[in-house]
Amino acid sequence: MRFEIVTLFPEMIRACLGYGVIGRALTRGVVQVGTEDPRTYATDLHRTVDDRPYGGGPGMVMKPGPLSQAIRAAAGRAPPGSPVIALGARGMPFDHAAATRLAAGPGIVLVAGRYEGIDQRVLDGLVDEELSIGDYVLSGGELPALVVLDAVARLLPGVLGDETSSQQESFADGLLEGPQYTRPEEWEGRKVPAVLQGGDHAAVRRWRLQQALGLTWLRRPELLEHRALTGEERKLLEDFCAEAGVEPPERTV
Repeated sequence: MRFEIVTLFPEMIRACLGYGVIGRALTRGVVQVGTEDPRTYATDLHRTVDDRPYGGGPGMVMKPGPLSQAIRAAAGRAPPGSPVIALGARGMPFDHAAATRLAAGPGIVLVAGRYEGIDQRVLDGLVDEELSIGDYVLSGGELPALVVLDAVARLLPGVLGDETSSQQESFADGLLEGPQYTRPEEWEGRKVPAVLQGGDHAAVRRWRLQQALGLTWLRRPELLEHRALTGEERKLLEDFCAEAGVEPPERTV
């Protein structure tokens, strides 16, 4: 899968690509990443890519000329059908479902905005959708672009060492992932739960499901609001809540 990132700081993107899962995926050729700098298309001596907003107000806005040319150049290298996505605080929330949808496509062009934003005419004419990674403001779209790249890439076949890893992570089935343990069996007086050491795979599955349900209810209860719990899930969650001393979700008819 090919990712193209339009950014005023291509070196910032490249500096983060040589590590971990993404670094290995790039080395193996499973993922390709290109960058395009709008300053390349600025025509004045100072390579200006921003200007004051019409109507007044603080800050500067990315000029449509250089940015549009950079987007078109990046899109020209991306496979046909690759969406152009701008990263910004007003975009739709980026979540696991969005990552899964994008991972099914041929590629993505990610536009990292800067300053007060992007000229609306560029968004209207060249951008297919806008995404946000959270309800806060960052200095630019480079970090969100890297977040999208990482979340999407790890869903691609051949990126993770174990193909089942991405299926068992938080949000893959709408739940937070439960606790994980490794050796030693006891550390600073804290022991690994006995159920994980007994070799009963059915019991381990139930325990992990219960922990995932309970943790989701405690930390992200909204994720369970639209989940139709099975009878087993309802019983596991109620037992978890009883042990934790918290109220379980109300039963729905």
